[in-house]
Amino acid sequence: QVQLVESGGELVQAGGSLRLSCAASGRTFSIYAMGWFRQAPGKEREFVGSMRWSDSSTYYADSVKGRVTISKDNAKNTVYLQMNSLKPEDTAVYYCAASKYYSTTGPNRYDYWGQGTQVTVSS
Repeated sequence: QVQLVESGGELVQAGGSLRLSCAASGRTFSIYAMGWFRQAPGKEREFVGSMRWSDSSTYYADSVKGRVTISKDNAKNTVYLQMNSLKPEDTAVYYCAASKYYSTTGPNRYDYWGQGTQVTVSS
């Protein structure tokens, strides 16, 4: 099992920045990739970006490309989502997830999920 704990969500003004953290524990050696997703009220869960655990290669959704960066601290088994130039439409609960086999955009390919952290962007 892998446990994921997100943190860092808060209320921020449009144009601001925020860094979310996702601390992984447990059988982290089984992780192939980490993903970030978000879900706004009444909407489906949306892929934000992913990182392959072995080489830290990243992939981002077009909706956030250029505004977000995923990074990793190997010593802390923590993955970060740096978000800049935030917009009100970025308001959502943000989740990190871990996949044992895939680095992909589909949420159903991820095996472990954190509890989510709320990001609210005011206009």
